[in-house]
Amino acid sequence: MISQEGDHEGKIVSVDSHDHEIAGADLPLDFSLTKTVAALFVSLILMLWIFLSVARKYKSGTNKAPKGLQSAMEPIILFVRDDIAIPSIGKKRYEKFMPFLLSVFFFILLNNLMGVIPIPPGGANVTGNIAVTAVLAIAVFIITTLSTNKNYWKHIFNAPGVPWWLKFPIPLMPFIELLGVFTKPLVLCVRLFANILAGHFIVLSFIALIFIFGQIHWIAGYGVSVISVIFYIFMTLLEFLVAFIQAYVFTLLAALYFGMAKEEGH
Repeated sequence: MISQEGDHEGKIVSVDSHDHEIAGADLPLDFSLTKTVAALFVSLILMLWIFLSVARKYKSGTNKAPKGLQSAMEPIILFVRDDIAIPSIGKKRYEKFMPFLLSVFFFILLNNLMGVIPIPPGGANVTGNIAVTAVLAIAVFIITTLSTNKNYWKHIFNAPGVPWWLKFPIPLMPFIELLGVFTKPLVLCVRLFANILAGHFIVLSFIALIFIFGQIHWIAGYGVSVISVIFYIFMTLLEFLVAFIQAYVFTLLAALYFGMAKEEGH
């Protein structure tokens, strides 16, 4: 059962025949779905439906002009390819990174938009959860690391054009460059998390003002509600814009990291 008090409040605990918590008993694994996990499944189903539907249209081999969902998705896919992947990675190498870049872009965009919509299945702050953004950043870090060549690591540990006294006997520059390898995905994680969470906090603050002033006097509550609703609508429209910007920025930086992973020798 779910404990209502004590150290394990809100958690599943083992109880005896009288519904008393068994002291010292190991807590069972809690596999109950949180709002964030449920929203992840919803976004996964939506993405599979969108991409499989569009892929089916292209596999049909018809030369007809795209229409419906295909016509809506094609400009975005071409935008990610032509304005993000190719300029950042290069024409020779961009294709193998396109599946990941498209997946990340649409995953962030879809969950950002769903987080703005307060009606279920929307309303979950998926990309405002640092665990989700951390997984995305770790994926970028792994792909970047696996895509490197010897010149990439040479530029880190023995950067050309840097005075020798910055590399020996105290390896100041190699330390800074190596630290940058880990701070880049960290910045990706925190930027997305902080921007999305901040927007939700601001919206929540405007709504909370109505109840705060309402506790003081009902007239004050009604007066503040007009201003709060206006700002709420403004912030919601702004968050729709931020949803696209953050998806673009994350994908662009990931593509830049992939492109820099293959350094040219001097």
